[in-house]
Amino acid sequence: MQCEKTIPPLSFGLSQNLLDHALCQYFYKVPCLKSSLLQFQIPRKSQRLLSSLYDYLLRRIRIRSRRRKMCGIFAYLNYNVNRERSYILQVLFNGLRRLEYRGYDSAGISIDHSSSDPKTSSLPPSLVFRQEGNIESLVKSVYQEVAETDLNLKQCFSHHAGIAHTRWATHGEPAPRNSHPQSSDPGNEFLVVHNGVITNYEALKGTLVRHGFTFQSETDTEVIPKLAKYVFDKAKEGEGDQTITFSQVVHEVMRHLEGAYALIFKSWHYPNELIACKRGSPLLLGVKELNENASNGSAFHDDNFLSKSGHPKELFLSSDANAVVEHTKKVLVIEDGEVVHLKDGHVSILKFDKEKHGGLSKVAAVQRALSILEMEVEQINKGNFEHYMQKEIHEQPESLTTTMRGRLLRGGSCKAKTVLLGGLKDHLKTIRRSRRIVFIGCGTSYNAALAARPILEELSGIPVTMEIASDLLDRQGPIYREDTAVFVSQSGETADTLSALEYASENGALCVGITNTVGSAIARNTHCGVHINAGAEIGVASTKAYTSQIVVMAMLALAIGGDTISNQARREAIIDGLFDLPNKVREVLKLDQVMKDLAKQLIAEQSLLVFGRGYNYASALEGALKVKEVALMHSEGILAGEMKHGPLALVDENLPTFVIATRDACFSKQQSVIQQLHARKGRLIVMCSKGDAASVCPAEWESCRVIEVPQLEDCLQPVVNIVPLQLLAYHLTVLRGFNVDQPRNLAKSVTTQ
Repeated sequence: MQCEKTIPPLSFGLSQNLLDHALCQYFYKVPCLKSSLLQFQIPRKSQRLLSSLYDYLLRRIRIRSRRRKMCGIFAYLNYNVNRERSYILQVLFNGLRRLEYRGYDSAGISIDHSSSDPKTSSLPPSLVFRQEGNIESLVKSVYQEVAETDLNLKQCFSHHAGIAHTRWATHGEPAPRNSHPQSSDPGNEFLVVHNGVITNYEALKGTLVRHGFTFQSETDTEVIPKLAKYVFDKAKEGEGDQTITFSQVVHEVMRHLEGAYALIFKSWHYPNELIACKRGSPLLLGVKELNENASNGSAFHDDNFLSKSGHPKELFLSSDANAVVEHTKKVLVIEDGEVVHLKDGHVSILKFDKEKHGGLSKVAAVQRALSILEMEVEQINKGNFEHYMQKEIHEQPESLTTTMRGRLLRGGSCKAKTVLLGGLKDHLKTIRRSRRIVFIGCGTSYNAALAARPILEELSGIPVTMEIASDLLDRQGPIYREDTAVFVSQSGETADTLSALEYASENGALCVGITNTVGSAIARNTHCGVHINAGAEIGVASTKAYTSQIVVMAMLALAIGGDTISNQARREAIIDGLFDLPNKVREVLKLDQVMKDLAKQLIAEQSLLVFGRGYNYASALEGALKVKEVALMHSEGILAGEMKHGPLALVDENLPTFVIATRDACFSKQQSVIQQLHARKGRLIVMCSKGDAASVCPAEWESCRVIEVPQLEDCLQPVVNIVPLQLLAYHLTVLRGFNVDQPRNLAKSVTTQ
């Protein structure tokens, strides 16, 4: 590709042509821009500036390349063990069901036909089924098509590879043609399931069209199987009798892809083989050996692992551990740049490093270790509850206990009251010397950090600032080497937060991660951090992860604050409050029926205002968010101090107004807010500490409803105060007939910017 040599006179700015040229170099492997700058007759100083701008451009492209869709991918391969086609289908369907919570609008699977030779059957060797809507719609359509084609569900396969996918639409509307697996051609020579976004797909698509390929979908994914077929066909033309391996095909495809992705490849040219690779998006391998005397070894190197001849085994690939844990707890978390090849019961891993200007260089086969999942199947089942959100709300006493286990020490003397955070112990001195602490998150995680900010400032004496990850990136806000940046994310895979992490790392800040997912991208890419250990959270609306995040950040404040005499009594009171916190949450959960009755009164309302102040401004924001995201009711969390600056105009006798007025330093101010709202005939719902009902709502106020909650240390009060609002959001959603676990248009982990 050529570019015009147009440099504005007396200007160090990049022309649009040169910017386009830089993009082309990054995506399409034309010669390096830095070296090509020599062809322009410009001063060396200008060349250095252009070179720096080019580096900045590449950095921004890499940040943009983290934009990826929230899909679920699953694969099942049985080796040397007989499985009926019906069993294989059920494993694939159940795998997709475990991924439903991630959010999706269509789904698809691919299984093998009885013949591996396309010339011996009217059906292609690999059958593809795709359907818009939920997984049960896919199941119904699959069995309907099976009946129409007389496919034998009882047929046994000793070796078989199947892939499955739930799609969250980003490129193209929800429709079967846009669902995955995406195919290379009508014969399904190459099939791909994909979680992510290919940023250079338009250029690849144009190239493939010029080579005679036709596209049936609007997705970015379709270029991948077609590129694989192109590579395969060209290799056959050029090498004659020599055979190109499946991993060579995939490696060549990866060299041309830009963006974030997790991919699983399937091809009837390579029967009973699967290849998985990733860059940015999560992917793991589950291993289940079925022989009684299977080796208990925890590591493997290339194809020496699982290579004992004839040993039956089942292998699983998934974007989430939830889909694997019911089959096996032995997993391998696939890392960026790795290509995992499943063939003849062997697991081969090649590692490719990304070169500075986008290419891939082969390193070698690598040795990896299996890890054991620390979760049980019961954690991802509903148990005796109707919905996951309901279960997770009621699990909070146990999840909080787990979060604090081993981290709080309280002996017989006051000196024994302390906090131990093993993931931070080597970095506490650096954090204490920080110029400031910057909390960075999105949505619920941001609200949790906001709730913890006052106690961190109080105990540490360090300025604490709050950043919404996307806004920090949009502004390119200043981050300094002397800063400590704390990244809060339940999944550890949130796209905006990951991009902000890369930005902060490039600026030299100490990066701390707070996440619920071991092995997540944030856990891997931060310098240190704390796992909240809240357990699997399946419902899209975060509940127990939010309260555990607040507790972890309160413990972080205690750890950073040290043991100064001036705040010793305060520290001890907080630690005592943490020990008592699970019991306080159990107590407030008894308000379940009270909140259900309140939800019945609000079922027909269109809007809700929630006022909070101090520690409970975050509670107002989070409570309003919960009502908004699951009950689909407009709700707004408002800082009570801003009431007179606009929000008061909305108050009347019809609009429900929720005020959080528990005992803390802002209690008297909240009493004043309640008085002013009542004076405007506001329809009041007040949350207060036990025994304060008469103080906040006199008996003569007939229109005021009071909800009393147990009182504890002010910095821990948001954990208790949010529970009634979680219950309110849950019951409102159920009563209004909406799907509480999978709200409209939302996904559990937002991996699309």
